[in-house]
Amino acid sequence: MYPQHREREQPIFSARAHVFQIDPNTKRNWIPASKHAVTVSFFYDGNRNVYRIISVGGTKAIINCTITPSMTFTRTSQKFGQWADSRANTVYGLGFATEQQLHQFSERFKEVKEAARLAREKSQDKMELVNTALSIAAPQFSQDLGDELQSPPVMCVNGPEDKMFRSQSADITLSSEKERIKKMLSEGSICEMNLEAELFTLQDSNSKLVSALHEANNNVQQWKKQLAAYQEETERLRDQVADLEAHGGHGPSDMLKDELTRSLEELEALLKAKDEEIHILQNKKSEYHEMEQEREEAIHRLQEMEMRNLELERRLQNAEQNLAASLEERDRTESEVQRAIEILDIKLFDLNDLRQSLVKLIDK
Repeated sequence: MYPQHREREQPIFSARAHVFQIDPNTKRNWIPASKHAVTVSFFYDGNRNVYRIISVGGTKAIINCTITPSMTFTRTSQKFGQWADSRANTVYGLGFATEQQLHQFSERFKEVKEAARLAREKSQDKMELVNTALSIAAPQFSQDLGDELQSPPVMCVNGPEDKMFRSQSADITLSSEKERIKKMLSEGSICEMNLEAELFTLQDSNSKLVSALHEANNNVQQWKKQLAAYQEETERLRDQVADLEAHGGHGPSDMLKDELTRSLEELEALLKAKDEEIHILQNKKSEYHEMEQEREEAIHRLQEMEMRNLELERRLQNAEQNLAASLEERDRTESEVQRAIEILDIKLFDLNDLRQSLVKLIDK
């Protein structure tokens, strides 16, 4: 299917990017559509007069989107952008290696969108001209056929109205779908998309930093070898100069001696420059190791905080259990004290009756 389309379509612009699609269930998270960066291309179909975005991973089409004037490409971060395809009922996301690539793709998207709008207007103008021609030719055609076949030309006259009605209904459907997608994106998905895009950017920066470190290590090894060679050459020239000074007039001329001295000074200057470059690279390497150590320490502290959090949660649960037990024990003690008070009131009432009885007996 896709090779046939490729034969009649012309490529306009291509770029490499990581492709993502919105999760159809949550409508919030991104799902990677490719394991690595793939080619994303703009194509123009001359037969259908439409523009499309196509990306193929292996034998599978990852993106097959027809560009319409209602589409909008939104840049959500420095290296990430997205657009909605209402026909496929999905949202595509692209993560680029550099901000310049994202800018180029965004500008080309605007150009192709404008070209698609102009192509649609030209197509509509052609359809209106055809319908107008049919409307003009319909009365003459109906006179030739007679009164029995007048109804078909009437349908031809009403053709543009039916087309206009279908176009309006399609525009209403597209606008409602667009509003629904906008509402879906405005309910909080932008934040998570930005976080995932930033994660992608950090991963890409980390890989670049590792490759740069490897390249720097290789350069350091080469420069060390060159430094050793320069040192040997310097020692050899020093020995030659010492021999010349020792032999005095029996050696080469003063001109050769001056030339050797200049060569020695140039080699020493070059050696000093190489030492400085090696020192700079070693500092960068130490800074990278320090960053790695800080990251490991941060991860270790995070793990410790998680363990402390778990310990605090466990202690909080134990404290809640002890508090519940203490409250239950207090309620039970209060009930027992209340019951003892009631019994004591009864005893006091009995003693009062007994005292009054004794007083009466004593009075008699």
